[in-house]
Amino acid sequence: MKILVLNCGSSSIKYQLIDMNDNGHKVLGKGGVEKVSLKGSFLKHEKENGEKVLLEGEILDHQTGIDYILGVLSSKKHGCIANLEEIDAVGHRVVHGGETFNSSVFITNHVIEKMNECIDLAPLHNPPNLSGIYAVEHLMPNVPQVGVFDTAFHQTMPKHAYMYAIPYSLYQKYGVRRYGFHGTSHKYVAERGCEMLGSDYKKTKIISCHLGNGASIAAIQNGQSVDTSMGFTPLEGLMMGTRAGDLDIGAATYIMDKELIGTKSASVLFNKQSGLLGITGISSDMREIRAAAEEGNEMAQMGLDMYAYRIKKYIGSYAAAMGGVDAILFTGGIGENAFTVREQVCSGLEYMGIEMDGQKNSTVFGQEAIISKSGSKVKILVVPTDEELVIARDTKRIVEELANR
Repeated sequence: MKILVLNCGSSSIKYQLIDMNDNGHKVLGKGGVEKVSLKGSFLKHEKENGEKVLLEGEILDHQTGIDYILGVLSSKKHGCIANLEEIDAVGHRVVHGGETFNSSVFITNHVIEKMNECIDLAPLHNPPNLSGIYAVEHLMPNVPQVGVFDTAFHQTMPKHAYMYAIPYSLYQKYGVRRYGFHGTSHKYVAERGCEMLGSDYKKTKIISCHLGNGASIAAIQNGQSVDTSMGFTPLEGLMMGTRAGDLDIGAATYIMDKELIGTKSASVLFNKQSGLLGITGISSDMREIRAAAEEGNEMAQMGLDMYAYRIKKYIGSYAAAMGGVDAILFTGGIGENAFTVREQVCSGLEYMGIEMDGQKNSTVFGQEAIISKSGSKVKILVVPTDEELVIARDTKRIVEELANR
């Protein structure tokens, strides 16, 4: 079954065409459209053999962008399929499913209605996700579509973990609660980590650290998410590239009063101008900050210390919440490649049975590896995430179930 996986952002579309079969999977082609509806838009495509193609053109909206993608995938010169009829299904990444969706779903008109109701919860993300669905519906009306939600995996959190200590009526009226994100990534790496260890996913206590420009941690017990660091929005939790993470609401309102700014400007401040960028004044890129710290920049070093400290605090709290931990997983661009961050996070946690093998850790960049000492009670792993594969798997399963009814 050939499945097109789409991840539609406000001005971008990432895609992979994956051939799913009983023996595994193969990525036939992948790439992305950038600057949708903006000047200078283009499509970058990578063939199965690694050859890359850059195509420039006027891409006014998501439908045009997806039309470009379909054209490239089926072209004689750059494509990997003879015609669009070879695409059996389309799987979409959808950021927010609210409390309505606790698993991936076959997309129907009713599902689209419910997804529209979630727009208030993710006004920047869900509209372009829906645009991708509408585009496929127009361009390939007979192809089944599946929605895979970032928030779905965390719907197993108990109420005492996802509720805020605010008037309960606000939850009832507006759905203000903790939802969590990166669920597709956390699910994949937790399952894959258990495969690497030969342990039972349904009987393992895992702390998954997804560390990229956006970052979150999940506590996964017996195959279910029981807590996660992101909340009502992706702003809560860890210090990130440009997001402040955990912040006293009183500090936020104080800054707003002093700076004479409203909610929109405050949102930009705490989402786009804070985090590593705000502290260091250098960049949101961990590599640039590490280089500056090595040259003696004190603010860069403070940013690194704050970043690792907050991750360490969450690991401790989640181990307490689960009554222990069997494995700690690192994924995402920083988690997979920044060995110094992994080292700093795990340093001092030996009393918990977390013992890193420094030599192994320093040689791991973006590949699967167990980096704990052989005798470590808690295993430490690097597991590159593959959200597209999770989306393709769920899409295949749901489409096949429908066909067999």
